[in-house]
Amino acid sequence: MTDPLNILIVDDEPLAIDRLRLLLEPMAGVAISGEAGDGETALDLAGRLSPDLVLLDIAMPGMDGIDVARALAESGADTAIVFVTAFDNFAVAAFDVAAVDYLMKPVQGDRLERALARARLHLAGERRAAVPRPPSAHVEEFWVPDLTGLVRISAADIERVTAERDYMRLHVGRRSWLIHRTIAKLEQELDPKRFIRVHRSVILRRDTIAGLSRDEAGHWCARLTDGAEQRIGRSYVEEIKRFAGR
Repeated sequence: MTDPLNILIVDDEPLAIDRLRLLLEPMAGVAISGEAGDGETALDLAGRLSPDLVLLDIAMPGMDGIDVARALAESGADTAIVFVTAFDNFAVAAFDVAAVDYLMKPVQGDRLERALARARLHLAGERRAAVPRPPSAHVEEFWVPDLTGLVRISAADIERVTAERDYMRLHVGRRSWLIHRTIAKLEQELDPKRFIRVHRSVILRRDTIAGLSRDEAGHWCARLTDGAEQRIGRSYVEEIKRFAGR
């Protein structure tokens, strides 16, 4: 029998703590080790109780949830963080402090169970690692808005990025999500060994490019593995040729 997942609940709203407790109590393999109503108390309890997981509100007076997560990370605590919030505009900050998941209030039981499963996988991986892996120089995943809150997308799964004014659309198969970034910023964040910019408003994953063609007017076009075609901007033609070994 595996040890239970010890959980610390942190929220400045008592009703929110009560709701999480009611959702957690019937679940197998979990134990609530403590509850806190502010960031300072949360850090004190985390230091004394060493929880496996902190269910952490973000918008709290004084020390907010992002500050708490950052302090826990700096302390070297072997603790997973799942943010629980009523706001969807903290996703980038949550990614910066390596949160395992991001739940929107009111939390649903099945969604919470999925977050706990992710926390267990995260902790198992961290505890198996003999040597900490150096951080990647490039973004490896994104938190993106979804109908149920926010979802995590691996950068490796993104096939195409298209610009829509101040937003970027990330295309994964038949689905797509919008994030608030400039294309220049996103180009810097993505691994250039995996992605290539082909137009002022388009970035492609390199392995989705199946071929190149040139029309009678001299315009270059990339033929993609899904059968689509993407016009190549004039200022990106030389880079595309280097990519093709020409």
